[in-house]
Amino acid sequence: MRADQLRAAMVVGLVRGGRIHSPAVRRAFRVVPRHLFLPELPVGQAYQDEAVATKWVDGVAVSSASQPSMMAIMLEQLELRPGHRVLEIGAGTGYNAALMAEVVGPTGSVVAVDIDEDLVRGAEEHLMAAGSAGVRLVTGDGALGYPEGAPFDRIVLTVGSWDIQPAWWRQLAPGGRLLLPLSVRGSQLAVALDLVAGPPPGLHSVSVRSCAFVRLRGTGAGPDSSRSLGRDGLAVQTADERPVDPRAVCALLDSPGPECPSPVRLAAVDLWDGLGLWLAVRQPDICRLLVSAAASDRAPSLLPVGMDGGTVGLLGSHGLALLVPVSRDGAGFDRRFPVVVRAYGPDGAELAARLAGQLDAWAAAGQPTATDLRLHAYPAGVVPAASSGAVVRKAHSQLVLDWPRNSVPSSPILER
Repeated sequence: MRADQLRAAMVVGLVRGGRIHSPAVRRAFRVVPRHLFLPELPVGQAYQDEAVATKWVDGVAVSSASQPSMMAIMLEQLELRPGHRVLEIGAGTGYNAALMAEVVGPTGSVVAVDIDEDLVRGAEEHLMAAGSAGVRLVTGDGALGYPEGAPFDRIVLTVGSWDIQPAWWRQLAPGGRLLLPLSVRGSQLAVALDLVAGPPPGLHSVSVRSCAFVRLRGTGAGPDSSRSLGRDGLAVQTADERPVDPRAVCALLDSPGPECPSPVRLAAVDLWDGLGLWLAVRQPDICRLLVSAAASDRAPSLLPVGMDGGTVGLLGSHGLALLVPVSRDGAGFDRRFPVVVRAYGPDGAELAARLAGQLDAWAAAGQPTATDLRLHAYPAGVVPAASSGAVVRKAHSQLVLDWPRNSVPSSPILER
């Protein structure tokens, strides 16, 4: 099948899957040849709905070509218009910049910044091969934005960020929109935030989606919240900078206690979205046990055996509570299956009771997901006194989060 036929088929799939809604985004995907931005791949593979890692450092992917469906979701979140001035942080292959340049047209402009000079050179070659115009490529630290081109109508990150950097606030035009994959206690959310003058000034979400992107590097790199347990390929992830003693966690895992069945059924996706996000917003002692594929038959995981996965729970100083699947026979990523709440260690029973209560509360609220979440961001120290949502404090910003369509009371303020 020819490249144009493969591209047309990809677009049809994105439209049918509800990822593309607008004619402008549909046209951009139809016109820009993705295979020219991934010249190392067979043409057919370039048009599959899959992310492709394009650069590795010490065995960790630091740059990738995003999954087309996720790119479509974010382009729809951006709501680009002809004439818009756009800053992209994370140029990657240049494909996303080319799509945006197609939408904003000759009266608009796109500046794409990447920290790696080799990626910028590669993106430039790809854009030339595709005949894409209207993109300026810059080597630089994305946390600093691009003040020479400010203000921008849209700023978009195609890398995950732990915080909202001050430069992005300053370089956004009045009424502009910031779209970024934002870390919220281990969950990553593609949040479209509109700038509101206030008082107080802030960014208010108009769209939230669950996502997974490689992390921002440079001065804006956030803390690594995962710690290896030093055995069986297991790791534990906690909220932001919370310290963890791997030996203490291993000792807890070696002391399983009673199990309490739950009437609520879970799917693998609920590890990050759904219940996982609910706990991230409401419980400062949330943890995730991350399980390698090799250990997936021996450690509790909400994903099928043979896949990297894990489970979610609460971690205290002397106790642990985890959600453990009863059976994963035939389990797929979206298939729901029964779980139990398992206690570990001396304080496990109290944590298990709280975890079970949160599971019930999430179910009673209609099992909300990222799509239902509302997020407001303010500069550090500027959270309104009347705020009723849970507050997550970061270095440069404070996030106020809640699901407005449920009546479950919010948790107290969550510290960083």
